[in-house]
Amino acid sequence: MASETPRLRCSSQGSVLVVEFADRDVLDDVAIRQINSELVRQIEAAKTVHVLICFRGVEHLSSAALGTLITVNSLVKKRSGQLRLSNIKGTILEVFRITKLDRLFQIHDTSEQALAAFPKS
Repeated sequence: MASETPRLRCSSQGSVLVVEFADRDVLDDVAIRQINSELVRQIEAAKTVHVLICFRGVEHLSSAALGTLITVNSLVKKRSGQLRLSNIKGTILEVFRITKLDRLFQIHDTSEQALAAFPKS
C-alpha cells in the first residue's frame, strides 16, 4: 500500500542508505506500519546493505517503532550489512538505555560519526 505522505527521506551516502524520519512524532500505529514497509522496501531495493537511520528532528517514539527497528536490524544483518542509528535526543536515548536496546544497536551522536564508522567498501 503506497502512503500518500512519505514518512521517510532516503538518500545514498556512498555505500550507505541514509534514512531520516519526516515526522517529529513517530507514535501512531498506521504511521509505524507505513515506516516499516517503506524501510523494508528501501532496504530490499538498495544495492548496499549498510543503513543509517538518523533521528534528527524526532521528538517522540513509540515502543512499536522500537519493534520496527529490531525487525529492520534483523533484515540488514541477514544481508550481512550493518545498521547504525544517530542523532537520538536525550529522552528517546534514555528509552534505548532502559530497554537495553543501546546494546543491540550501534548508536552515534551524529550522522557524520556513524557514516565514518561503516566499513569502507
